[in-house]
Amino acid sequence: MRTRSVSPENPTGAKGGGAQAVEGTGASAARELGVGWKVSPSIELAAGRTETLADVAGPGVIQHIWLTTDVAGVRQLVLRMYWDGEGDPSVEVPLGDFFCNGWAELAPVDSEVVVVAPAGGFNSYWPMPFRRRATITLENTTSRSFPVYYQVTYQETGLPEQVGFFHASWRRSNPLGDPAVHTILDGVGGTGRYVGTYLAIRPGAPGWWGEGEVKFFLDGDREHPTICGTGTEDYFGGAWNFDVGGRYGTFSTAQLGLHQVLPPKEVYRPHQRFGMYRWHLRDPICFERDLRVTVQALGWKAGRRYLPLVDADIATTAFWYQTEPHTPFPPLPARQNEGPGPRRLTARIRELLGRRA
Repeated sequence: MRTRSVSPENPTGAKGGGAQAVEGTGASAARELGVGWKVSPSIELAAGRTETLADVAGPGVIQHIWLTTDVAGVRQLVLRMYWDGEGDPSVEVPLGDFFCNGWAELAPVDSEVVVVAPAGGFNSYWPMPFRRRATITLENTTSRSFPVYYQVTYQETGLPEQVGFFHASWRRSNPLGDPAVHTILDGVGGTGRYVGTYLAIRPGAPGWWGEGEVKFFLDGDREHPTICGTGTEDYFGGAWNFDVGGRYGTFSTAQLGLHQVLPPKEVYRPHQRFGMYRWHLRDPICFERDLRVTVQALGWKAGRRYLPLVDADIATTAFWYQTEPHTPFPPLPARQNEGPGPRRLTARIRELLGRRA
């Protein structure tokens, strides 16, 4: 077994191939020091461009991905991963949603497989095996450029004969419409394990919004699921509306969390935005032939009756492992600016980026 790492300072991951750049985003800062002194710590991802972050030969396992950029654009940068030369990506998710930060406002995460540091360091510890080749790309769908700092660490190692390959897919319903049921994942064929969900929701109606059940339709289930939860906050490990003293109680743990509430001091407002995650690392949802996952959007109305939240904005990222080949994902829905609209980098962020250049 050998450890290798890809970054702008060693774009191929070759042994002894790092710190040899003579030009790059840090060339000016290193002009008095020369080669070997942080000449190429990042790339500039131009408007409308797709750049390859890593393209390495196998067999091996990606163990860690670290990345940082301007958080204002993370839902408009699309992360894709391809295993063994496949034509359709096994991972196709907006960058922010992959790291449980779909609302383009930074939300720290302290979990076993995704860690987001307070200053904007995105970390993935999902194991990602590949036999012949692993390719990771990042697309900029905006009209401005973004600085991207990254490092992909992997191990060159043999794989067992039977192995599940990492997959992640994003879906958004905005507005949700009638019926108020959002599909988290569908069209999965093969054998595998479902290992996690990230949910970003804006309820679109006042009051409590999390009565909807999360359902897993396994191996031929059609009308009724094999696994059915008791409510949205219950699936994400909470209870009783996430209410702590009349306001939402945020938490981030190794396996699950409600880590983002925007604005944080309001409660039961239709415009509020929430982010939460649930990993099935200790309790994977195993399937043998096919899998479909849905979540209902339910609030309350007069008479203690459920209210379908047809105006909700729901985006989800599903994470799972399965045998290849996989069914191609549906086209990504249109991406939109999140929050109050396009924002300029703050002076502090500009200072930090300038310092790192």
